[in-house]
Amino acid sequence: MGRQLLLAKKDVEGIRYFDTYRREGGYRSVEKALKTMSPDAVTEEVKKSGLRGRGGAGFPAGMKWSFLAKPEGVPRHLVVNADESEPGTFKDRYLMEYIPHSLIEGMVVSSFALGSNVSYIYIRGEYAWIVEILEQAIQEAKNNGFLGKNILGSGFDCEIYVQRGAGAYICGEETALIESLEGKRGNPRIKPPFPAIKGVWDRPTVVNNVETIAAVVPVINEGGEEYAKIGVGKSTGTKLISACGNINNPGVFEIDMTISVEEFIYSDEYCGGIKNNKRLKACIPGGSSVPILPANLLLKTAKGESRLMNYESLADGGFATGTSMGSGGFIVLDEDQCVVKHTYTLARFYRHESCGQCSPCREGTGWMEKLLLRFENGMGKMSDIDLLWDIQRRIEGNTICPLGDAAAWPVAAAIRHFRDEFEWHVTNAAEATTRNYGLAHYAEPLSVVA
Repeated sequence: MGRQLLLAKKDVEGIRYFDTYRREGGYRSVEKALKTMSPDAVTEEVKKSGLRGRGGAGFPAGMKWSFLAKPEGVPRHLVVNADESEPGTFKDRYLMEYIPHSLIEGMVVSSFALGSNVSYIYIRGEYAWIVEILEQAIQEAKNNGFLGKNILGSGFDCEIYVQRGAGAYICGEETALIESLEGKRGNPRIKPPFPAIKGVWDRPTVVNNVETIAAVVPVINEGGEEYAKIGVGKSTGTKLISACGNINNPGVFEIDMTISVEEFIYSDEYCGGIKNNKRLKACIPGGSSVPILPANLLLKTAKGESRLMNYESLADGGFATGTSMGSGGFIVLDEDQCVVKHTYTLARFYRHESCGQCSPCREGTGWMEKLLLRFENGMGKMSDIDLLWDIQRRIEGNTICPLGDAAAWPVAAAIRHFRDEFEWHVTNAAEATTRNYGLAHYAEPLSVVA
């Protein structure tokens, strides 16, 4: 098992509670930041660390913080995006449920760096039980002087509030989240202005993912330069991966982004191989919105090298032969799985979750769902494959927020890499309606990692 920074104490009994968390070294970063560092120095350490946003986009966190406007006399805010609604992604839930103080500690340090005296956690509505866990952790931190007025005698005040969403995937987009936080319908805003200039209540705002903010703790404790030594290239530090699908060990794993995809899938330390000794057919490595890759491209880059579990290696070759780290939702499909059926399931999800504000997304997601259902019902035509391709092409890049892209990319990748599977649904319509379809040649024999 590689270096553990966020989950190192996950098996310590009682780590969810302040006393145990504190005894295990918790809140050291708050003491270090508030007693020995300036806000700008904290931001500089985050920049040095190379920490990238862990919610999907992978944008450098320190650079994002540096964009925050600081007009005199105007409050600033930190908003933590805990609206984890991407199918296949559940790492933030794990962190908040079992080690909630890691998020609270990271928020105090980050709020200090950003000058946010009032910060928010916007949490997915379905995570109702986690709201209670977070609010208990917040109260424990306040009771012990790590939240509230004049934290540790530093003169810095900070309050944290938890706001529940109402179960809308669109509110994972930062401006839709802000609209919802303000009590409005969760529709994405047109940018610019960006939240760093006009965010919550038109005040400068930074929105970061749960894992990103929790990672600020080891960045400050270890130092930015030491943190940057973990990983490879621009993929520094560790990354939480939520793995599911046809694997023996589904769960949340912390990796240092130097291991190969093959090792992650087949090593007993991680996924433990494919269930029932089946062969690997394909994988969606970053949550439902990123392109699916067949086994042969999943294990090799466009340059013929082993594909690593990091931002650059997964993206190598662009979407023609690569994919994205995304939100870290690692979904594995074995040789018996039907890509057309899986793509239909995702298209149905995105059609349901579209806010309807942009016509390409509002209409296009519905058309894609209907066409994919036509294939599943044995009514598809060869011309429908090109029609489906044309529809996704007209959605991508033509919407206010990335939901349109998130709906288009899985469809594009499915056609790009599994077109003959769509054609099989047309030529074998009766059989396609009664069983899942698997193409053995997509599953090249793999060596099992010892």
